[in-house]
Amino acid sequence: MVSKRFIAKRILLLVPVLFGVATLVFAILHLSPGDPAVAIAGDRASQAYIEQVRAELGLNEPIWQQYVTYLGDVATFNFGDSYQVNRGTPVSQILADRLPITIELAVLGQIAGLTFGVPLGILSAIKQDTITDHLTRVGALGGISIPIYWSGPLLILLFAQFLGVLPTSGRIGSAHFIDSVTGFILVDTLLEGDLEAFQSAVLHLLLPVVVLGIYSMALISRMMRSSMLEVIRQDYMRTARSKGQGAKITILKHGLRNAFIPVITVVGIQFGSLLGGAVLTETVFEINGIGTLLVDAINRSDYPVVQATVLVFAVLYTLVNLLVDVTYSVLDPRIEQ
Repeated sequence: MVSKRFIAKRILLLVPVLFGVATLVFAILHLSPGDPAVAIAGDRASQAYIEQVRAELGLNEPIWQQYVTYLGDVATFNFGDSYQVNRGTPVSQILADRLPITIELAVLGQIAGLTFGVPLGILSAIKQDTITDHLTRVGALGGISIPIYWSGPLLILLFAQFLGVLPTSGRIGSAHFIDSVTGFILVDTLLEGDLEAFQSAVLHLLLPVVVLGIYSMALISRMMRSSMLEVIRQDYMRTARSKGQGAKITILKHGLRNAFIPVITVVGIQFGSLLGGAVLTETVFEINGIGTLLVDAINRSDYPVVQATVLVFAVLYTLVNLLVDVTYSVLDPRIEQ
């Protein structure tokens, strides 16, 4: 059982990380070229109107005062209103609508990577230097090497254009109208009891999940293979086998738990990569998640949306790392000490 003190210490360590990210985002956006007041008012706006907008935003105040105000707004989750992406709409509302879409993609991609990567890694380690091992390693190397912006269009051409069995874009068919309860399309369709809509959502999400899952599966399988090879050579594994315990039972009972600790590290790091990969995946498959929101906000100089989106990415990444630390202590209680 994980102690509350251990979790509290890890949470406290997240505070300086998030503070540093918030400071870095503020600095980068204020050092970047372009004037937010001009972006909001328009290129043809009069100088008087631009100055009025600048005063309303507080951009004419000293930089340290803007920074203090910004930190106060971040601490209270007040990110202001969107300038360009959805003018006048609170940024927190935009994020609440878009964030579940990206989280759903990242979680499904991670599940796909674990489902196939862990068994393949174990099989490759058990069958070391056999044809199975070689094929698995080549496949993993190919999965790591193929970029998302290439594999995505390739799968669209194969399954959507040539075979015509899967849709090319979106999260659900245009004929289905689902009320957003959780923001996760698969969950919302099940809550409404609409099996046809659920099937449509599954078909629409299949290709983007596969694209994310391929990269995740490749890294997990390689790490699982290396970790399992190290574990099965340990003395306690040989002792268990010498007592007459079967190979499968020995691996599942004694080896898998210890071998899985380095894999958890990869999974935690990968989740951040999957969120970043979601930017490309959402663009390729025209899914309006937080990734496409960030790209649109950068192109249109919508600074509040950019700041809030980057901070959300940072918060998600740190929370996943907290979960990884807790999982460590569950798998091996010595780590907590």
